[in-house]
Amino acid sequence: MAVYTKLAHQEVEQFLEQYNINNFKDYKGITEGVENTNYFINTLEQDYILTIYEKRVDENDLPFFINLLSNLSENKFPCPKPIANKNNEKINKIKNKNAALVTFLHGQSKNKITSEECFEIGKITAQLHEITKKFNISRKNNLSIESWQNIFEKIVKQKIDLDETIIKKTKSYLNFLKDKWPKNLPQGIIHADLFPDNIFFTKNKVSGIIDFYFACNDFFAYEIAICINSICFDNNSTFNMTKAKNLIDGYSSIRTLGEEEKKFLPILSMGAAMRFFLTRLHDFYHTDNKAEVKIKDPFEYFKKIEFHSTIKNFNEYFI
Repeated sequence: MAVYTKLAHQEVEQFLEQYNINNFKDYKGITEGVENTNYFINTLEQDYILTIYEKRVDENDLPFFINLLSNLSENKFPCPKPIANKNNEKINKIKNKNAALVTFLHGQSKNKITSEECFEIGKITAQLHEITKKFNISRKNNLSIESWQNIFEKIVKQKIDLDETIIKKTKSYLNFLKDKWPKNLPQGIIHADLFPDNIFFTKNKVSGIIDFYFACNDFFAYEIAICINSICFDNNSTFNMTKAKNLIDGYSSIRTLGEEEKKFLPILSMGAAMRFFLTRLHDFYHTDNKAEVKIKDPFEYFKKIEFHSTIKNFNEYFI
């Protein structure tokens, strides 16, 4: 989430006239994240989020995202629900850009996730997987292992002042991941971006998940690997075994992890760290400095790649 497209009060008001929504009061840009423009919309009856889709979201993927959120909402999963306009359209336009209006999800994200909350995150993640495996919609993961080499080569070719040691190590890690990556694990639709700012809490219980715009079909265990990287390190660098165990225990209370999934979790975790290192590295050098957006440190994830490279089997995460 970020603010790339600036809107005036009148522009928001005119946009809302296309919906059965009255008594618009105020709006505010949301600066967290890096992908799309988001505004908080306040009306007398209900609050909403207006999302304007920016550079990285392919408009051909929008029906998948909107259908996913609609289907999840119908299955009582706590996520934003897309709102149809007066023409029964859930994908709209503002300033010649695709946009959608969704319900506001109550609760708050947390910068620091406790060990107990990791258990709750594990549970909601497994619940998501149990629901989505029944859906007949699909989307390829465009940021899977097949894309990483190309992203890295583009960054290096631009002659950005990147440390030669990091370049050499990254090439080696990419080759290692390509050689070791699993071919056949249980899969379905995953969120693929489960970070603390996308997880809402009410009284230490997960109240909802937001920002599904990386959702895709991939290994369920890859989602767990993303969570291990995003919530199981203290101060962004020190691995917390208790958090990792609680995450796995919470997940396993809903869906059992298979032995093959456990076997490949260190590789998947290293790969998840690589994915976020590379995309953050790209954004670090390419984000428009005029946009109201918080740039995230890519090198935090390089340290995590190095950590996971030392883990040889599943149990080492808990010893």
